[in-house]
Amino acid sequence: MNDKNFIEELRQKREEYGVTQTRLAVACGISREYYNRIEKGKQPLNDELREVIEKQIERFNPQEPLFLLIDYFRVRFPTTDALAIIRDVLQLKSDYMLYEDYGKYGYESKYVLGDINIMCSMQEHLGVLLELKGKGCRQMECYLLAQERSWYDFMLDCMTAGGVMKRLDLAINDRAGILDIPKLKEKYKAGECVSYFRMQKDYSGTEKCGSDLPKNTGETLYLGSTSSELYMCAYQKNYEQYVKNGTEIEDMEIKNRFEIRMKNERAYYAVVDLLTYRDAERTAFSIINHYVRFVDREDDKPKSQWITNDDWAWFVGENREPIRLTTKPEPYTLQKALHWLQRQVAPTIKMVQALDRENHTTILKDMIEQAELKDKHKHLLQLEKSTIEERIDTAVPQENDGIF
Repeated sequence: MNDKNFIEELRQKREEYGVTQTRLAVACGISREYYNRIEKGKQPLNDELREVIEKQIERFNPQEPLFLLIDYFRVRFPTTDALAIIRDVLQLKSDYMLYEDYGKYGYESKYVLGDINIMCSMQEHLGVLLELKGKGCRQMECYLLAQERSWYDFMLDCMTAGGVMKRLDLAINDRAGILDIPKLKEKYKAGECVSYFRMQKDYSGTEKCGSDLPKNTGETLYLGSTSSELYMCAYQKNYEQYVKNGTEIEDMEIKNRFEIRMKNERAYYAVVDLLTYRDAERTAFSIINHYVRFVDREDDKPKSQWITNDDWAWFVGENREPIRLTTKPEPYTLQKALHWLQRQVAPTIKMVQALDRENHTTILKDMIEQAELKDKHKHLLQLEKSTIEERIDTAVPQENDGIF
């Protein structure tokens, strides 16, 4: 983007966000007069100042530069009655779930609704396991919205049913690029990180693409051991989505993500804190501030007294608006299957079509007619023909029925 286009977009954003030249100039560490010359095109921009301005203007974005999501939720219930969990805790109709005679983590079978997984076992020590990964969380939010329940309500229902927390991930999404992952990695390597964690890892990812040129998969910083009950992970979400889905980096809503990943007892205490205060920001940042702080080097002082880095200070709450637990409901659709069909199968289908035309055969037509739909395909058709509201169970008993 050239300076003229950048300045015009900057001016539009500043006016849209309701920010004065003076306020933005102060945030950027320059005078209002200097900033005014930039907007008028009379002051040339170097890359460093452009980067500062881009970051600071997004801090005033009324659409919340930072927002917080639950991105992994796994809980075990002390019962072998999976249908009761589906009915009373998830408040869904089991008729809309696909039963499969295999599971994970030692479970014998499972019920599936999109990316919502309920693992089943007749062994009492295993009980019933609910697992919601990222997409599962977003799909569960669709049902919670229809049920007029919040995440807090749902977590309370899980705990009331005797649920034992196995994992909870809190994800802080950064729209503004506040968390500069490469710079955080540089500061960590330079010793400018005060942390209780004994282990940190950093990764710079590449992946080969069709042209055999390496594709940048972004950079990642792990704080803490991934085998421990609590660790943190900061990574470039826009690059991850570029690799996974082919989404252009500049089109991604989320630039970076900071995750707190907790298991077992750590996950339990986080849920208790969430239910006690119903303030996800308080829960998330009390954990972050306890374990890690990025600082700026001051060689004449002990490391514990080094000043907190400005960007990190803003991230953890200094001079920014509060952030809240957000939902991003995304209903399950056939899009994943269609995407796979387009990328992996469509070229072969087109080839067979051409072959049929050339040889006056009906190979493709015969194959389709002879194909039999499996249970998972029938399940997908059932979901496509039903609505979110039809799948929720409104006849949920108000009192515990004693199964737990």
